[in-house]
Amino acid sequence: MVPADLPDRLAALMNSRCLDLIGLARRSGAAIAGFEKVRVALRSGDVALLVAASDGADDGREKLARRATGIETLSLWTASQLGAPFGRDRCVHAAILASGLAGRLSREARRCAGIQSEGTEIGAQLELQES
Repeated sequence: MVPADLPDRLAALMNSRCLDLIGLARRSGAAIAGFEKVRVALRSGDVALLVAASDGADDGREKLARRATGIETLSLWTASQLGAPFGRDRCVHAAILASGLAGRLSREARRCAGIQSEGTEIGAQLELQES
């Protein structure tokens, strides 16, 4: 028997995995948070991934996005979710510096986004397979 909330559980686990990777990057010195720090890192060319809170102000996100041409931007988590890996209540802007963790986070985030966007379809497919 497949639990009815399996898509939600899977999405939560994928989100947790990505946020854990951000926390690992922070502990290893490969992640920074805060508008000014991210802006300086973008100027230096060390940023591999830009992470923007999904509920962050459009103005700040657009300012950084203009400087981040050619850099993948992730916007899957709210400011409170993104704050947790940095030990903060909220974090709107973060950057993952060039490292092996950046590639790994990018792959996992794409999987996470796929699960979140197809969650209802996965649930429907599981229900059909059950019958």
